[in-house]
Amino acid sequence: MAELVQPDPDEADLAALVAGGHAWEVESVLAALGSDGLLGLSEPQSALRLRRFGPNELSGRREPPLWWRFLGQFNDPLLYALLITGAIKALIHSLTEALVIWSVTLINALIGFVQESKAETAIAALARSVRTDSAVIREGQQRLIPSQDLVVGDLVRLEAGARIPADLRLVAARNLQVDESALTGESIPVEKGVAPVAQAVAVAERSDMAYAGSFVTAGVGCGVVVASGNDTEVGQISGLLRKPSVLTTPLTRTIRRFSRTLLQLILVLAGITFAVGLIRGRGAVEMFDGAVALAVGAIPEELPAIVTITLAIGVGRMARRNAIIRKLPAVEALGSTTVICSDKTGTLTQNRMTVREIYAGGSLVALEDLWPSRSGGPDPLLDNRALQETLLTGLLCNDARLDPEGDLVGDPTEAALLVAAELAGIDRDHALGHHPRQDAIPFASEHQYMATLHGSRRILVKGSLEAVLPRCRRQLDRTGVAIPLDGAAVEVAVTAMAGRGLRVLAFAMGTATADETSLDHHHVAGGLDFLGLQGMLDPPRPEAQRAVAACHQAGITVKMITGDHLDTALAIARQIGLSGKGDAVVGVEGKDLAAMTPEALAACADRTDVFARVAPTQKLELVRALQAHGAVVAMTGDGVNDAPALRQADIGIAMGRGGTEVARQAADMLLTDDDFASIEAAVEEGRGVYLNLRKTLAFVLPVNGGASITILLAAVLGLELPVTALQVLWLNMVSSLTMSVPLAFEPKPTGLMVQPPRPPSQPLLTPRLIRRVLLVSLFNWGLVFSVFFGGKAIGADLDLARTMAVQALVLSQVVYLVSISQVGRGLCRLGAGGWQAIRQAPALLLGVSVGLLLQYLFSQAPWMNTFFGTAPLGLREWLISALPMLAMLPVSLLAQRLDPTSAASRS
Repeated sequence: MAELVQPDPDEADLAALVAGGHAWEVESVLAALGSDGLLGLSEPQSALRLRRFGPNELSGRREPPLWWRFLGQFNDPLLYALLITGAIKALIHSLTEALVIWSVTLINALIGFVQESKAETAIAALARSVRTDSAVIREGQQRLIPSQDLVVGDLVRLEAGARIPADLRLVAARNLQVDESALTGESIPVEKGVAPVAQAVAVAERSDMAYAGSFVTAGVGCGVVVASGNDTEVGQISGLLRKPSVLTTPLTRTIRRFSRTLLQLILVLAGITFAVGLIRGRGAVEMFDGAVALAVGAIPEELPAIVTITLAIGVGRMARRNAIIRKLPAVEALGSTTVICSDKTGTLTQNRMTVREIYAGGSLVALEDLWPSRSGGPDPLLDNRALQETLLTGLLCNDARLDPEGDLVGDPTEAALLVAAELAGIDRDHALGHHPRQDAIPFASEHQYMATLHGSRRILVKGSLEAVLPRCRRQLDRTGVAIPLDGAAVEVAVTAMAGRGLRVLAFAMGTATADETSLDHHHVAGGLDFLGLQGMLDPPRPEAQRAVAACHQAGITVKMITGDHLDTALAIARQIGLSGKGDAVVGVEGKDLAAMTPEALAACADRTDVFARVAPTQKLELVRALQAHGAVVAMTGDGVNDAPALRQADIGIAMGRGGTEVARQAADMLLTDDDFASIEAAVEEGRGVYLNLRKTLAFVLPVNGGASITILLAAVLGLELPVTALQVLWLNMVSSLTMSVPLAFEPKPTGLMVQPPRPPSQPLLTPRLIRRVLLVSLFNWGLVFSVFFGGKAIGADLDLARTMAVQALVLSQVVYLVSISQVGRGLCRLGAGGWQAIRQAPALLLGVSVGLLLQYLFSQAPWMNTFFGTAPLGLREWLISALPMLAMLPVSLLAQRLDPTSAASRS
């Protein structure tokens, strides 16, 4: 064997090959790579290249370390304020209060960290996505090596069932077909050859290339590696995913704005409190304590914990509805989604070809009308001999088969023909027994047909209309008699079927002489009898139409973004009612998007329903264009090509069953049943989560507001503080948290999916909610002052009066909590309805019971008295503390009128 001497490829040539090797001649590609088209590389040369270029694997995304994820839980302006306050307290030797304040922030961080750790998983899918064993030719010998050992210039042998391990420029191909759906979105395998194509064609049109992650479905071939690892098409997509992402949703953005605004207001009020106290002659240390008490009272320390717990409960509910949430904010983001950008193949469709219509004997018949189980009316199969022969030809001129487990193996198109014949009642074994195959001409892209010779002297042909119809002289009519061919009628039928998005195959039959046992192309060059047409489609999921309609009713726009043909995509879009208003579905192709300015693209994204033949970067641009218009975008997908858009979207939704690992790990949510209808269910759950969050805010904020107003007025009027900073911390983190968490378990109300999405710009505190919070805060302020000074008036000391004020506030909040919850609505009913509502709210009853028990310990336990500066209450003091509960009843009813969206009537 001649000595192999290959120079290392030049860096410029490598870059040119990665960008445009599909436009080069085979000889030029091999020369640039220093590879031999027959012998491949030598072992020493491949070893050198492996060291130079590295293994053929993708760089996995590095997850942040645990300690960094834990510190990230403190990234909140309100928590910053508490940490600084604790530090100042420690510096002035109030270590106990400092430790309590720091404990509050630590508890918040631990809750968030634990819940997100449950939802997140360590991801290494990208590095595994192209690993497989590959048949490689080196030094003229074929050998099997791990795919990560491949280098540029290697010759890789391909055969049916093989996974393509790197980007290959094909140097040989025979009847080669490749399934590229995971990369391009194309729903059917594409034919491959070696002839170069134009430089500007899209990835889906590069017939001389085979890309990493694709699968060979038929034929054999050989390709030379032009790109490996991160340089492959899959690698370039994965590069967009390596940067860690921080999911921001309308809720997280709203809470951050709310926190900043509230913090600024609190600092101003604390400064006023400190300054006014000094002006009135109070000591600096005393007034600093007052300012700290106001800050601690006004800051809703429990808010981060409540948000995290509420979202975590939503995660559990969605999991029961086949939606796995990987990032907690995604729960609420679903509820505010305004646009869903959905992939077609495998998401809205079943990802399998199915024959839908058959044209034969001058008649068009739907396949479902041929099912033996249907009754009532004549059997079209019995009355139409041409129809029988068309189905029989699709079954016999076919290389698909059933494996021992009963699964279909082979090209999806041929599998669809096999299923169509069997659904019509034609037995495959019986047909093969009467018409045994003797020879065949395999399908080839240059001929566009397949032909088989059978022992019954039949020659059967199937292929494209352009290839089959010119070979026909006659056609079979309904009775099976050969009549002159009416080519114009056939063309009309094909046009109509293609207009419905069907992929059309033509079928014909010839007769062989008695002594013919082999088949060649000249046997089918002419003189055939046209039998009919079969139109097939990747059908929509049965539940997709219902789910899309439900989204439209909820004010959510659904758009299809696919790599498939425009006609096919439009047909599916019409079937599932994608336009939502009965209007014509509007579609556009990726090549048209590429020629648009950013402004035109933004306008097109808003008004278009279907985007076909879209490149991965264009999916990304479309999502960004929609977001620029203020839309909250959910992106669904299952292929590698969907991953960047999944990461960019406000909520990325991947298919858990049929999706690729790359797509699943780039998403924020997985659908375990690959059912588009589960998205609609998840959106409903997300809206319920947000409503429960509003209820929680309506409950906890008045406690903070009442405490802060109390402290501010006490400082301004020069009075003793009715509550201390430690007592306010207890109220916020123990009492309020214990009783507010049950609101997160409230069931969602009916009618959520007939309301429009919440505007993304809507603030967390709406004017109605602000009115409610102010009303109840003022009541709480009056309550605390009244009970505190009332206690002093009957002879209570400072500690006892403060304890009475705290207990009165908590007891009145029980009444307010019930008014917001489902129980409140139930109690407004008469008879068994009220008791049933109470029995269905165990979480609320438990929360109230635990909260009251803790409050009892707060005042009656000696060690709690020492720590919090409280005093035991007697019967008289308990009765005085309970009186404000009666006054809270009319206040709760008035608050409900001011803000009905947070009231039990909406629950």
